[in-house]
Amino acid sequence: MNATLSLLDLAGAVALLLWGLHMVQSGIQRAFGPDLRRGLGRAFGNRFKAFAAGLGVAAVLQSSTATGLMIAGFATAGLVDLVPALAVMLGANVGTTLIVQLLSLNLATGAPLLLVVGVMMFRQGNAARTRDLGRVAIGLGLMLLALAQLLLIVTPYEDVPSLRLLLGAVATQPIIALIFAALLAWAAHSSAAIVLLVMLFATKGVIPLDAGLALVLGANIGSALNPVLEAPRGGDRAGARVALGNLFNRLIGAAIFLPLIGWIGPQLLRIEPNLGRAVADFHLAFNVAMALVFLPLLQPFAKLLRYCLPARIEAQDPSRPLYLDPGAGETPAIALGNATRETLRMIDVLDEMLNGVAHALAQSDRQQIGETRRMDDILDRLNSAIKAYLIGLDPEALSEEDDKRLAAILAFTTNLELAGDAIDRSAMATLARQRKRGSVLSKSGRAEVRTMLDRLGANLRLAATAFMTGDDRAARALTDEKAIFRDIEARATAAHFQHLREARPAPVEVNTLHLDLLRALKSVNDYLVSGAAYPILEERGELRPSRLRARPNKDAR
Repeated sequence: MNATLSLLDLAGAVALLLWGLHMVQSGIQRAFGPDLRRGLGRAFGNRFKAFAAGLGVAAVLQSSTATGLMIAGFATAGLVDLVPALAVMLGANVGTTLIVQLLSLNLATGAPLLLVVGVMMFRQGNAARTRDLGRVAIGLGLMLLALAQLLLIVTPYEDVPSLRLLLGAVATQPIIALIFAALLAWAAHSSAAIVLLVMLFATKGVIPLDAGLALVLGANIGSALNPVLEAPRGGDRAGARVALGNLFNRLIGAAIFLPLIGWIGPQLLRIEPNLGRAVADFHLAFNVAMALVFLPLLQPFAKLLRYCLPARIEAQDPSRPLYLDPGAGETPAIALGNATRETLRMIDVLDEMLNGVAHALAQSDRQQIGETRRMDDILDRLNSAIKAYLIGLDPEALSEEDDKRLAAILAFTTNLELAGDAIDRSAMATLARQRKRGSVLSKSGRAEVRTMLDRLGANLRLAATAFMTGDDRAARALTDEKAIFRDIEARATAAHFQHLREARPAPVEVNTLHLDLLRALKSVNDYLVSGAAYPILEERGELRPSRLRARPNKDAR
């Protein structure tokens, strides 16, 4: 019973440590995520600047995984070459060791102060960034509390037979220690948390220093596994090369250092007698050493990675998402950027559908009508994928700005899908009926539809601009088009009925195909305005609640 309670205490303390680290990372990402991403994007001039940028960003985020996801996104988009991307990862590996160095100091007495300050900032702060920094302070306080609790409960653990057997295997078999720590770091998505645990076990003498060093090597390998497993498989695989390169770096380093830990341990103790500090110093030294070794060799190393992961030439399924990387879910700024890029693909598909309407109008081609109608299925699938991706994001990790952007993406993609439905079920269905009946649009009717199509193509580009930039001028210009489309339809309807009145004798069958087309295209434009312009204008308070004129107050008369 006591052993079970001790195990539960240990698991709770470890969970508190992981949650504190998560709060630090999410708070920093919410407060500075876009700024860090922009700063990282400007540092690709050479490998040394990229290394420094990766070190700085990972030191702030305390997550080489988050930094790696940013770099993988840049690489997949073709914005960064493989060599500077690998240099960023080398810097990120060094940057993530700094929190271990910080927490290896005796700072437990500062935990209550951090918690009090953090709660005050989180509860009383008016600015979003102040609350996010309060979250960071709370996370650091929880980590310090967890470490203090672990120190209290780790010593009795030596008496648990099953743990003693495991620790005996770890202490005598370095390769078992390495694999065990790699699995723990992979499961925890954090090398820092595992190294902190190893540091505590070494401080209390539960494991010898040699075993602690082997565990540190395993933790470094384990944290590099997740990006490899979550990297996209298709296309050029540039992001996968970055993740695989980082894993190769850790594996090669472990292969070099593991046979030497029997010699390294005594040398470390001469410099730092404290076992916990020695573990933290080895963690830092390992990553610095690997950076010094690999930085001059990145060019041939990149060639090797391209050989191991050549670009695939695949038949592209247009309905398959290209940018919705599931590994980016822990970094909202990256995930929202991925969803935005996927939304631009929906705009391209809708543009192709409009071109299909124009071609079918000119030639009444059955094949063209069928192909254009099938494109609506692509819009439906892309919209469903984007929705599922965004709904799967952790609400706790989203800032206020992130919430607004997520809502804007969902509104725009939903309206793009509805616009595609209008083209499929209204415009193309009308053209199919025209072809089946052998009807011919009048010259004036064809010209009206052609004019509306041209304006609609321009409005689609304007909607894309408003969606990407949030520019209220583009939103107003797009909203003004709604009245223009309404006037075009109204004039065409009035002219049509005037023609019917003047016709003698009255036509037996009235051809309203061009009016049906105009109504369908007007509805497409309405969806563009609702999806791209209205959210921007509503946020700025520039929308009226109703177009109806206010009724006079009868009581006032």
